Amino acid sequence: MLKILVLFLWKWIKRLALFFIISTVVAVILYKWIPIPYTPLMIIRCFEQKAAGKPIKLEKDWVPLSQISARLPEAVIASEDQKFEEHFGFDIEAIEKAQQYNARMKGKRVRGASTITQQTAKNVFLTQSRTYWRKALEVYFSFLIEVCWSKERIMEVYLNVIEMGDGIYGAEAAAQAYFNKSALKLTAKEASLIAACLPNPRIYIANKPSRYIERKSVWIMRAMRRLDYKNF
Repeated sequence: MLKILVLFLWKWIKRLALFFIISTVVAVILYKWIPIPYTPLMIIRCFEQKAAGKPIKLEKDWVPLSQISARLPEAVIASEDQKFEEHFGFDIEAIEKAQQYNARMKGKRVRGASTITQQTAKNVFLTQSRTYWRKALEVYFSFLIEVCWSKERIMEVYLNVIEMGDGIYGAEAAAQAYFNKSALKLTAKEASLIAACLPNPRIYIANKPSRYIERKSVWIMRAMRRLDYKNF
């Protein structure tokens, strides 16, 4: 009886695993061309706003990469992932440095090493939880994205779904909200300010930068001039 039960469970586990692989691969392939309508984070934020008694705010406007100033992808690469054009979804050197730093700090201040590909995978397909299971899925989806999408498509999706303020998602919504212009017309300074706020976009505001954000913006612009971008 036990043997039959184990075989039955194993059979269903294999079926579920096969269904998961097929469905996720299909989703990644479809999103190679289809704009992402909503992300798990957008939905979670809406519920958080409602629970707090606030009006639901969800500003987003999908635009192709060609309608985003080249300064913005340059700024986010300089700020978030300087090896974006070279790696295959994971910056091993950055991961090792982050591990060494966190070991020295002993949990006082955690430093991450997520690439733009990993952030895109997390935003499009997953929640923001910090469990090992979510991290494993992030690795899986990052691999699929790198296999199925071009670097340009990864950047396009990233710049359209990333949280850039309270209820503000994507480059176009951020450009309109902070600088009253389209994403295509963002200057290097404005792009660097948006990029500087990305780690905490609901705390820092691009058009009202703190002293820290101003300093970080200057650093990002220097990195933008120093780095050689091939695709943006």
